Amino acid sequence: MSDHHELATRSGRTSPVTFCRQAIAELRKVVWPTRPQVVNYFFIVLAFVLFMVALVAGLDTGITKLMFKIFS
Repeated sequence: MSDHHELATRSGRTSPVTFCRQAIAELRKVVWPTRPQVVNYFFIVLAFVLFMVALVAGLDTGITKLMFKIFS
């Protein structure tokens, strides 16, 4: 082991240079999605978000109407 590595493990901290090298090494291992996969995921997420917006808006409207009936 190098002195630098021993110092890093003894103090419990990693130097910024070592951190950057390790981060770049990990990013090289990532299997990035293809363009069609990204487009597909985008539309799936968009559909889910729109569904959730509609669900919350519907519940909000229903609860609001119920409250007005109860308190008016």
